[in-house]
Amino acid sequence: REIDYPMGRIAAFSPDGKRIVLASYDSTVRIWDIETNKVIRRLEGHTYCVNSAAFSPDGKQIVTASTDDTARIWDAETGKEVSCLVGHTGSVYSAAFSPNGKGIVSAGWGQIVRIWDVRLDPEIEPRRFKGHTSRVNFTAFSPDGTRIASASDDNTIHIWDVATGREIHKLDGHTNRVYSIVFSPDGERIVSASSDHTVRIWDALSGKEIRKLNAGDVAY
Repeated sequence: REIDYPMGRIAAFSPDGKRIVLASYDSTVRIWDIETNKVIRRLEGHTYCVNSAAFSPDGKQIVTASTDDTARIWDAETGKEVSCLVGHTGSVYSAAFSPNGKGIVSAGWGQIVRIWDVRLDPEIEPRRFKGHTSRVNFTAFSPDGTRIASASDDNTIHIWDVATGREIHKLDGHTNRVYSIVFSPDGERIVSASSDHTVRIWDALSGKEIRKLNAGDVAY
């Protein structure tokens, strides 16, 4: 099946596989019904390009990240904005829910990775993870939610302990910016893609590189 929408930037499935959320260059987010191939919700509120969009584990909410320096939480059923996460000092490139749906990790131009409480208790400040020296392009939780990984223009991947904020490993090996990372289902490995034209597999427990695959052009 094909979705014809030239302004689309990045897409993600809902947990039940029945919907797709599509982040767009035109500052909007659209939810598509896969069966009917129609837009069922249009999320409006961002003022610049939307760089990422992802459903919560229960499919009830969506988190987005934008060049307008914010991440936002939306009600996936009504399309209404629930919260605006303000604090980043530049474009936000990545935002995702934790596996239990209680936290959100976000990062971008400001080099700092943040974890937010989805309840947005005003007394709970977002936790900050500092270590990168250039913009952060992508963040991901481990499947058990105890670690996060971040990929950066500084050519590195950092693995962090969620509870303590401590850096567990710094993965060095890529020779150019790292754009994408994902944990394996068991959380023991990480795969990364870089504009150095390689995809690399890492041991997430030891931080050691396992394999390098020459992938040609890897684009953001």
